Amino acid sequence: MVRGVCFDLDGTLLDTLHDIADAANSVLRQYSCPPHPVDAYRLMIGDGVNVLFQRALPPDRQDPELIQQCADGFRRAYAECWNVHTKPYPGIPELLDALTRRGLKLAVLSNKPHKHTRDCVAAYLSRWRFETVLGQRDDVPRKPDPAGAHEAAAEMGLPPEQILYLGDTAVDMQTARAAGMFPVGALWGYRSAEELRQAGAEVLIDRPSELLNLLDRSEFDRSV
Repeated sequence: MVRGVCFDLDGTLLDTLHDIADAANSVLRQYSCPPHPVDAYRLMIGDGVNVLFQRALPPDRQDPELIQQCADGFRRAYAECWNVHTKPYPGIPELLDALTRRGLKLAVLSNKPHKHTRDCVAAYLSRWRFETVLGQRDDVPRKPDPAGAHEAAAEMGLPPEQILYLGDTAVDMQTARAAGMFPVGALWGYRSAEELRQAGAEVLIDRPSELLNLLDRSEFDRSV
């Protein structure tokens, strides 16, 4: 039986795309690089800030030093605009209410910088108890390395095989599989069904409420 749910944050619990895009574009302009439309960032985020700028910078500006400068600048810029447009996805509050009533343990594991991850959860998701909230930290490999997921499982007091991992990117599905959790893809997020399937999603859901239907299915319980 599933006794806990570990969530990705951006594109899964919270729609943070516009604020991330605004912060990233402000940094690109600072270094005389062209900005991108907000929707273009759907394919850039999810693997950490440095990878975001590897994708966002022009091919002729792929200098490791500049990438690091942009990543540092993004952290400063995002600290000023992280809560302008961000909001929970429709159905997420109801899902968290239902999971809490069922007594499932909850956690968040993100490649977003740790401080910003915790700030977002505190601002938008403080009504619910999470056993742990983990973002990207210098001393822990980022997803899809399973180290963070194993840390989350330990904080939840559950073996990984009793945890469902819900995320919206290939990295999330790869993390879940590497950690021994059950990978479920969120189609309301930033990536495609094809990407999630190819990365190992066991199930894809269109709306948060479908997670409850999944938990209720006896065949799902047997598969876990």
